[in-house]
Amino acid sequence: MRTVRGWFRETTGGLPRTFWYLWTGTLINRLGSFVLVFLAIYLTQARHFSAAQAGLVMGLWGVGGAVGTTVGGTLVDRWGRRPTLLTAHLGAATMMLTLGFARPLWAVAVGALLLGTFAEAARPAFGAMMIDVVPERDRLRAFSLNYWAINLGFACAAVLAGLAAEAGYLLLFVVDAATTLVTALIIFVKVGETRRPTAGTAKGVPAPAGPPRVGALRTIAADRVFLGFVVLNLFGALVFLQHLSMLPIAMGDAGLSPATYGSVIALNGVLIVVGQLFVPRLIRGRSRSHVLALASVVMGVGFGLTAFADAAWFFGLTVLIWTLGEMLNSPSNATLIAELSPAELRGRYQGVFSLSWQVAGAVAPLLGGLVREHAGNATLWLGCAGIGAATALAHLLSGPARERRAARLRRPGTPVVPVTAVAPPAPPSAEAGVRSAPAEPVTARTPA
Repeated sequence: MRTVRGWFRETTGGLPRTFWYLWTGTLINRLGSFVLVFLAIYLTQARHFSAAQAGLVMGLWGVGGAVGTTVGGTLVDRWGRRPTLLTAHLGAATMMLTLGFARPLWAVAVGALLLGTFAEAARPAFGAMMIDVVPERDRLRAFSLNYWAINLGFACAAVLAGLAAEAGYLLLFVVDAATTLVTALIIFVKVGETRRPTAGTAKGVPAPAGPPRVGALRTIAADRVFLGFVVLNLFGALVFLQHLSMLPIAMGDAGLSPATYGSVIALNGVLIVVGQLFVPRLIRGRSRSHVLALASVVMGVGFGLTAFADAAWFFGLTVLIWTLGEMLNSPSNATLIAELSPAELRGRYQGVFSLSWQVAGAVAPLLGGLVREHAGNATLWLGCAGIGAATALAHLLSGPARERRAARLRRPGTPVVPVTAVAPPAPPSAEAGVRSAPAEPVTARTPA
């Protein structure tokens, strides 16, 4: 008992109060995150759209998300974390209700586009705020705890959504909007602005107009190490997001009900809730590129096995396997993004990284639907396994350059300059000397 109490203190102790307010808002929001989990089923069964039309709507959600993260990242650095986050949540709640009442395909499509814009505009603000308030030494714990809250809410939401859908799909939209508003209220009452004023904005000195924005975009566009990592995350997200678009359709084709899909996908959240808090200790001190490569392989294997699944227990097994990969990927991914983001451009770096999720959100359902329709179900899932293996190899090759870049940014007073040249990756033996705390992605679970 004493050991468990000590582990609990080590895992949760010493984090700032603002972090716990953000954590609570995340948990409440995710407890009501019904809509995206069941959107594909809602569109095909309640609205009677075709699979192609459903893929189009979900793709437009991703397009809106791409716009939202881009605009949101800029607003975070220029307007502030708190106003951006509040505006995004209020807009998302409004559009959630609008989408629930929409009937024609064009109205549903526009509603999904705008909902994706507002919902994902919150992501850069939330990521920047977490990095602002949590010291570097505690970020692995903080991001793991936040990821744990996301999946605790997701596990409960997946089961509750399956039951609520039986009472009427509109209830899903109403509850999702309500929890988003509660999160906005917590932020409004308890969370202040966390952006630290820079030399150009402190004490009433206005920020320079025009050139800094161009300089920021040029810096990010020239940062090959960071953009390479974003591309790898994009490929991983293309595989991972099939669980929201093609997996429910595959389970429906196998004769399984929406409630069964809700129970199966809830295993993802349950496993993370049970085991995620132990992951930081498991991967602490290990090479991040090795952890990310292993995560890619495990996720690829899990999704690849879906090609052979024909019963609820088999689908559940595949979910458990790729969830293990997700658990390894998440903390390593997010802390690495935090370390690769210069403080003065943190919002825009977070926005560009989130953009990879939104591009995947737009492309994954369309690409998955096309592959499934023209090449077959097995080809789709075995292709996911192949992408996982290729991504793993790329992580091993690019890892040393990322660690060198992170080490440079950790030095006090390091200027932010475009990274126009990247040294070739160090051999594996050299990488063994770079042992730092794992990193974490800004959450696998996309919508806020």
